[in-house]
Amino acid sequence: MYPDLSYLFHDLFGTQPDNWLSIFKTFGFMLVVTAVASIMMIRAEFKRKQREGVMPKIKVAPSNRLNAGIMEAAINGLFFTMAGCKIPYITQNFTAFKRDPAAIIFSSLGNWWIGLGIGAAVAIYFYLKYKDEKPSTTVSWINPHEKVVDIVIVAFFVGIIGSRLFSVLENFGDFLSDPIGQLFSGSGLTIYGGLILCFIFMPWYVRRMGIDPIHVIDAAAPTLALGYATGRLGCQFSGDGDWGIDNLAAKPDWFIFPDWAWAFDYPRNVLGRGVPIEDCIGIFCNRLENPVYPTPIWEATISILILIVLWSIRKKIKVAGMLFFIYLILNGIARFFIEGIRINERYDVAGYQLSLSQFIGVGFIIAGILGVVYLRKKGRTIQSYIEENATSSSA
Repeated sequence: MYPDLSYLFHDLFGTQPDNWLSIFKTFGFMLVVTAVASIMMIRAEFKRKQREGVMPKIKVAPSNRLNAGIMEAAINGLFFTMAGCKIPYITQNFTAFKRDPAAIIFSSLGNWWIGLGIGAAVAIYFYLKYKDEKPSTTVSWINPHEKVVDIVIVAFFVGIIGSRLFSVLENFGDFLSDPIGQLFSGSGLTIYGGLILCFIFMPWYVRRMGIDPIHVIDAAAPTLALGYATGRLGCQFSGDGDWGIDNLAAKPDWFIFPDWAWAFDYPRNVLGRGVPIEDCIGIFCNRLENPVYPTPIWEATISILILIVLWSIRKKIKVAGMLFFIYLILNGIARFFIEGIRINERYDVAGYQLSLSQFIGVGFIIAGILGVVYLRKKGRTIQSYIEENATSSSA
C-alpha cells in the first residue's frame, strides 16, 4: 500500500519513505486525478452536445465590475489569510504536517496575525483594482463548455462535504469519540452522501448559469462512474479501511484474477491497523492480521464497466435525462451487492440486516426505475431540444 507518494517512490526508486513527498497523500492525489478527468470528460460532452444543437450558448448579462471586484477581493483575501497563517506554521512543524496535512490545515494552528495582515492587503488590492470601473452594458454569449471548470470544482467540493457528512452518519460512534478528527479525516468518504448533496444543490447552481440541468446530469453520468472508480482506486492504494470482511476461504477455480484480488491483507495501510511487518522501513508498518475481501478494487472494476456501458450508449439515448437514471440503477445494484461483504453497521428493517448504503442503493434503484418510466412517457426527446434551439437561433 501507498499511504502517500513517498512510499510509491520508495518502491519504484528506493528513496527513503516519509520524506517531503509524504505531504501528497495517495487518496487526495486520486481525488485530484478525478477532478481533472471529470473536467476533460464533461467538457468533451458539452462540446458534443453544443455541436449537435442540444446545448445553446449561454447569455451573460451586463455585469457590475465593482460587485465582482468585491467578491474577488473577499475570496482572495480569505485564501491568502489562510495561506499566510498556515505556511509559517507548516515550515516550523513540517514533520507533523507530513504525517497528517489535513489535521494542520483544518485546525486553528498557525500565525493568525501574519495571515490576517496578508489577507487584508490582498483584499484591499483587489478592491482598489475594480472600484473605479463602470458597470458593463454589453450582453455577451459564451459556450457552455467554458463553464465546466466552475461546475466541476463546485460539484467536487459539494460532493466532498456530502461524502464526509454521510460517512459521519455511517460511523456515528467514531464521530462522537473524535468529532474534529472524523469531520476532517481524509479517508472514509462515502460517495452516496456526495451524490445526494450534489443532486440537491447542483441543478440550482447550473440553472443560474443558464444551462438546463437535464443535459448536465446526462453529461455527468459517465463522469460519476469514472469518479467512483478512481476514488475506490485511491481507497485500494492507500488502504484507508474501506475493505471487506475477513476472507479466509481458498480462491475458487472460477476466479481467474490474481490472489490479491481475492483476499488481501493491506500491508502499510494508512490506518496503521493490524500486526507489525518485520524489517519494515517507515511509519506505516502494519498489515491486517487476516486477509479481507479487497472490495475497493472490485468496486473500481465494476465502475469502469459501468463507465464503458454508459459511454457506449450515450449517443443512442433519445430522451434527455435517461442516461443519468440508467446510471442510478446500475450503481445502486452494484453497491447493494458489494455492501454484503463490506464492514459497515447493519440495521434491522422488516427482518433484513442491511447497511445504510444498501438502503440508499435500493433507493437509487427505485429512483432510477421511476425516472426511466417517467421519461419514457413524458420526457423530452433530444431532437425536440435541437429543434427548439434551432428555432431560437433563427429568430
